[in-house]
Amino acid sequence: MKIAVLVKQVPDTATQMKVAGTAKAIETAGITWIVSPYDEYAVEEALRIREKRGQVEVVVMSLGPDRVKEALRSCLAMGADRAVHVNDPALAEADTLMAARALAAVIKQEAPDLVLTGRQAIDDDMGAVPAQVAEILGWPCAYWIMEEAIADDGKTVRIGRQVEGGLEIFDVPMPAVLSAQKGLNEPRYPTLKGIMGAKKKEIKDVKASDLGLAAEAPQLPVVALEALPPRPPGRIIPGDVATAVKELVRSLREEAKAI
Repeated sequence: MKIAVLVKQVPDTATQMKVAGTAKAIETAGITWIVSPYDEYAVEEALRIREKRGQVEVVVMSLGPDRVKEALRSCLAMGADRAVHVNDPALAEADTLMAARALAAVIKQEAPDLVLTGRQAIDDDMGAVPAQVAEILGWPCAYWIMEEAIADDGKTVRIGRQVEGGLEIFDVPMPAVLSAQKGLNEPRYPTLKGIMGAKKKEIKDVKASDLGLAAEAPQLPVVALEALPPRPPGRIIPGDVATAVKELVRSLREEAKAI
């Protein structure tokens, strides 16, 4: 069995973001980059399936510039077997659909039995790529997975999908695309042995031409990025409790328009 895991490199949540001079991208200087946390759940689940079933190859895949190899090395240090890096300047402005087409092309070449990914990346919060990849491949897709169990014959996977108040249980035919939700598992930390071993594992570079993809303009271009306005200072309402409550209610109604 082969499992493909789609991952994305994103800025650390503790990073102070700044809009670049073009106003169409963020300033990348000084940013700490990490694997999107939801994708870590997907990597961990793939590794647990391998530990449970044996004879399972885990291949991580990502798209982006040279720095993405750091994210792929992190996944290899966790225990993934090898990686595929779609690294092509022609895809530098890729929107979700272009990214999905590129990743789907890699998946077709690798022919995995299952594709796992996070429910969404924490940078743009689009959450579109898993469904787009599944649509291009013609595979079933399920989001917000909280549990999974592959049948002994490897033909179906039973999944628990998070909904309000509980789980929806489905039997999904394989191959399929599943996106992981927080709570599916607890991702492991790479060991020193894993980190050293990751340096020797394969990261295969592929170009758009290797995937049969032609250059195209994104259908969802970025028009502009704007920094959030500064948060206004807090306000202390003086007076006794009764007077302060009346003033608070008035302010919420007339000034903040909150009630």
